[in-house]
Amino acid sequence: MLNAFASVFKTPDLRKKLAFTLGIIILFRLGSHVPIPGVDYQRVQRCVDSVSQSNGILGLVNLFSGGALLQITVFALGILPYITASIILQLLTAVIPRLEALKKEGASGQAKITQYTRYLTVALAVLQGTGLVATARNGALFPNCPDASQIVPDDSVFVTAVMVVTITAGTACVMWFGELITERGVGNGMSMLIFLSIASTLPGALWAVKQESTLAGGWLAFGIVLLVGFVMVGLVVFVEQAQRRIPVQYAKRMIGRKSYGGTATYIPLKVNQAGVVPVIFASSLLYIPALIAQFAGSDSGWSTWITNNLSKGNHPYYVAIYFLLIVFFAFFYVSITFNPEEIAGNIKQAGGFIPGIRAGKATAQYLGYVLNRLTWPGSLYLGLIALVPTVALGSFGSANQLTGTSILIIVSVGLETVKQISSQIEQHRYEGFLR
Repeated sequence: MLNAFASVFKTPDLRKKLAFTLGIIILFRLGSHVPIPGVDYQRVQRCVDSVSQSNGILGLVNLFSGGALLQITVFALGILPYITASIILQLLTAVIPRLEALKKEGASGQAKITQYTRYLTVALAVLQGTGLVATARNGALFPNCPDASQIVPDDSVFVTAVMVVTITAGTACVMWFGELITERGVGNGMSMLIFLSIASTLPGALWAVKQESTLAGGWLAFGIVLLVGFVMVGLVVFVEQAQRRIPVQYAKRMIGRKSYGGTATYIPLKVNQAGVVPVIFASSLLYIPALIAQFAGSDSGWSTWITNNLSKGNHPYYVAIYFLLIVFFAFFYVSITFNPEEIAGNIKQAGGFIPGIRAGKATAQYLGYVLNRLTWPGSLYLGLIALVPTVALGSFGSANQLTGTSILIIVSVGLETVKQISSQIEQHRYEGFLR
């Protein structure tokens, strides 16, 4: 491992990429602590200190923003609007023929889809920024804080517009940071920013567990939370690396006097083919009724029921609906991102076949059968990872921030980044041989 670290810093190109990535990370973390104009920062800090950040319906957004949401900073929305826009465009690509045609055009079509994603990100940032400002003005952002209604002293139209524009500009800047990391840094920029946002909240949440608990001075609770975290990390690493390899054989072909083909390869199908997208989908869908109920107030019966049953992470109704939504979205997302007919057609066109399976329709049916059998354990795994830590650590207060979603994202992004760094090191090692 030490030799691997030394190889990273000995490679000039990789060293520059790491330095550039580190610079973007510093700017991102600075922006997460700069308050927007029109907000009384001292009152915000008092409310943040007195209210648990994990109990509100904005917990997911606050987690992905690294705690910047409840601080009402320039980067309050974080990268979540871009994630939502990317998922929406990905879903629309499978439904709208025009977008599907753009996807098949290669680099030019992908650039057009990326441009549409940026426009949709800005639109979502305006909507979510307006909702955040409205929530902060009426005191609903911190329901139990006496200073919540005084967070925004001036509720004029001009000040509100400036706040929304600032939050929108901050979201666009975060999106730009992510694209810069992808182009000139190390790893996927958007995933890296999510990783940083979540990882930045973990030390404070762990220490809060120690301070809030009375078990053996707080150290017993601290140790239990760490133990559960390590077990979940090991499980995530084991499942994320697991894959079903479907062998593919290519027959030999004679072109002139030369023989081509005759090679054997495989199609890697991961157990968790959908990644963390189903968890984000399910969380976002459950977030919508809770947000509507909060704006509707506690006068109506339906809003009270939603607040009592669908706004608490350890309530049985919430757990059951959340789990079922994760399973549903896992199958849904895999069905639109992996097309067995297209894969079977590409294999047949290249002169390949799966041993024991006819090329064409039979291959597509076989791939669909294997994919369905893999998606079942993958979807159940996602549901357990997302809910077990929340339910198991529900009695430890701030430990609710140590959700399975955060563990899943941190481990997945960490593994992917290490793989990219390793591949770049290997490329530089073979550079002299290629010359």
